[in-house]
Amino acid sequence: MTSAPGPRPPAARHRPWPWCRQCTGLALDMGSARTRAWMSGRRSILDVPTVTVPGDSATHPVQRGTIVDTPGTARMLNRLLGHRLPRFGRPLLILTTPVLGGITYRAEARTAVEVLRPRTVLTVPTARAVAVAADTDLTRPLLVLDIGAHLTEVTLLTDGAVTDARHTALGTGDLEGRTPAAQLTDAVGAMVTAMLDQDRTSQTLDALQRGVLLAGGGALRPDITYHLSRRLRAPVRSVPAPHTAAVRGAARLLQAAHAHPSATGIPDMAHPH
Repeated sequence: MTSAPGPRPPAARHRPWPWCRQCTGLALDMGSARTRAWMSGRRSILDVPTVTVPGDSATHPVQRGTIVDTPGTARMLNRLLGHRLPRFGRPLLILTTPVLGGITYRAEARTAVEVLRPRTVLTVPTARAVAVAADTDLTRPLLVLDIGAHLTEVTLLTDGAVTDARHTALGTGDLEGRTPAAQLTDAVGAMVTAMLDQDRTSQTLDALQRGVLLAGGGALRPDITYHLSRRLRAPVRSVPAPHTAAVRGAARLLQAAHAHPSATGIPDMAHPH
């Protein structure tokens, strides 16, 4: 008499980084001015200019939330990260993307990161990564304002998902010339007003009354924070270390994905298609 087979043992879960030796993880945030990366097994964040090559001949392959030079972006990533990855390993990679970058941005980004030989590529909206880095309650509506060097995004998150977003091709890098900080804060105010006008629910208003979560290099400037609070007539709270918030949030999401039993085949995370 043949006995029935016993229950199958549960699938082994990955150990947390840096103790897991089975795979490598990489979180990546590519901005117009700076590219930031976190790699499993390393405590520090790599923070370098977004340029194809250093020196006078450098060009900028990412401009105002758009990848304008995909091969150049790939060369930059290979130069910055290629030698840091295990020779035979294939990393689990999570990439922050502009909320309004759409399918085109994600397609170009995926093409560029292929130079790193990823096993799986996940994408997450920058705004959600920022919220995760700030340990914010995502069960309530949240306005995330990300002021970068050449792009500013305002995003409404509801239950952690993007429900509305606006952007302007203006950032802190433009304030070094004749553009005053007030012009940037006025642009943010106009975007928030448009969101309020078009929202037939109370979610945007509830999020504004709760307070705006501020990230990006703009959060390091007290004058911008002050003018924003006055312009929006709402609290403005900066994320700790706001210039690296997106990549830190992506790293936390990456660690959660890494521990998931199906980590070898996870689709895009929380990105509207």
